[in-house]
Amino acid sequence: MIKLVDTHCHLDFPEYDADRDDVIRRAREAGIGNIINVASSLEGSRRSVELAEKYGCVYASVGIHPHDAKELSPGAFSEIKALASRDKVVAIGEVGLDYYRNLSPADIQQKAFRGFLSLAKETGLPLIIHCREARDDMLRILKQEMGPSRIKGVVHCFPADAVLLDEALSLGMYVSFTCNITFRNASKLRDLVRDLVPMDRILVETDAPYLAPEGMRGKRNEPAFMLKAVEEIAKLKKITPEDVARVTTLNCANLFGCGAGKEDEPAPAIVYPIRNSLYINLTNRCSSSCEFCVTKSTDFVMGHNLRLKGEPTAAEVIRAVGDPKKYDEIVFCGYGEPTLRLDCIMEIAKELKKKGAVLRLTTNGHGNLINKRDITGDLVGLIDRVSVSLNAPDAQTYDRICKPAFGPGTYSEVKKFITACREKLPEVEVTCVDYAGVDMQACEKVAVGELKVKFRPRRHNVVG
Repeated sequence: MIKLVDTHCHLDFPEYDADRDDVIRRAREAGIGNIINVASSLEGSRRSVELAEKYGCVYASVGIHPHDAKELSPGAFSEIKALASRDKVVAIGEVGLDYYRNLSPADIQQKAFRGFLSLAKETGLPLIIHCREARDDMLRILKQEMGPSRIKGVVHCFPADAVLLDEALSLGMYVSFTCNITFRNASKLRDLVRDLVPMDRILVETDAPYLAPEGMRGKRNEPAFMLKAVEEIAKLKKITPEDVARVTTLNCANLFGCGAGKEDEPAPAIVYPIRNSLYINLTNRCSSSCEFCVTKSTDFVMGHNLRLKGEPTAAEVIRAVGDPKKYDEIVFCGYGEPTLRLDCIMEIAKELKKKGAVLRLTTNGHGNLINKRDITGDLVGLIDRVSVSLNAPDAQTYDRICKPAFGPGTYSEVKKFITACREKLPEVEVTCVDYAGVDMQACEKVAVGELKVKFRPRRHNVVG
C-alpha cells in the first residue's frame, strides 16, 4: 500500500470533535501512515501535544500563528518552549508572517517570528513557516537570524511565487503543497511544481480542515483527501503516486525525523525506476569530484538509496532488470561513472539487447581515459543514446568545478569522446548543470555549434 505523511493539518480544531477517530481511521485506510498536527495558538499547542500522546500515528508541532502574534506574552512563549521538549513534538509552527489579513500588527508579527526562530535554533527543531503577502520581510528575517548554522524548515501551503521558491531552496528549506494544487484556477502553481520544484524538497499536506480538493471545495478537508494532491503532483512530474509517496515520506523523515522508521529505509538499489526509465547503479566510484555533485549531500535520488555497499555483478543486474521492454529505456547511470566498469556494461548490454532493450549511457566522458583506449567502437550496436556531462564551456571552468582525476587536458579528451560517439552511435547529447559561474549559453554553443550534438541543460540540485 502507498504510504504517506500529511505534514500539516489541524485535527485539534472543533471541526473534528464529532468524528476525529473516524477521520484518523479513514486516513490510515487511504495510506496516510502519519499525521503532523500543527498548532496555531497556545491552546492549540496544548491540544496538539495531547493528540500526539493519544494517537500513535500523530505527531505534534507547537507555535502561534502570525494572526495571533499579538497574544504571544512572555508566559505563553515560555509554555510553548516547555511543550517543545515533549515526546513526539517534531517542529515549531506554524509561525511566520501574514500581511494579507494583518490580524496582528506587522512589527508584532516580526518580533514573534524572530522569537520562534531563536527557539528553533535552541531546540534544533525545524520550522513550519506561514508566509502570505510577506515574502520580502520573511526572507530578510530568515537570513538575518540564521547565522552560520542554518535553520531547517518548510514553507507550507506554498504559493505560485518563483522568487520565493528560489530563495527558500537556497536557504535549504522544503516547500509543501496542499490540495489547492488541484484547483481549476491554480495553473500558475501547477506550472511552478512541474518546472521548478525539485522532488527532494517537496512535502505534501492538507492544511485540513481548509483547502479541500477540486470537486470538494467548500467542504471540510481531511487527511485522506491528500491523495488528490499526490496524484496531481505525480501527473505534473510524470511519475507515479508511489514515487511521490516514497520521496515525500523520505523528505519528511529527513526534515521532521518522523514518517519512516528503520524498517522503511530502502536498501541500496542496483536498479531503480524514475518515470518510465530504469536506471542501473553499477558503482559509486567516479573519476571526477564535481562541486555540484548530489552525492556530496545525500545518498538518495527520487527516494532510492544509491549508496552501494558493494558493486553488483552483471548477472545480478540482469536479474534485477527483468523484462527490459517494460521500460522506455534502460540507463547506465547511478552514483558513479559507469565506464569504470566497462566490461560489466558490455555483458549487461549484450544480454538486454537480446531482450529488446533500448539502452542509454550517462557518462562524464572519461571512458577513453579510464580504459586507456578508444571505447566508443565497443558501444556500437548496443548503446542507442549517450548523454555526456560536459558541464563547462572551457577547460579552465571544467577543471575548476569538475576536478577530474586525470588533470589538465581532460576537457579536450571529453570533447574527443563526444565527437567519436557522434560519428558512431545513433544519438548523442551534451548536458550541463546550471551551476554558479557556468555560462549556459556558451555551453550550448560548444555542444551544438562545435560538437554538433544535442544540448540539454540541467538545473543545479534538481535530480530525477
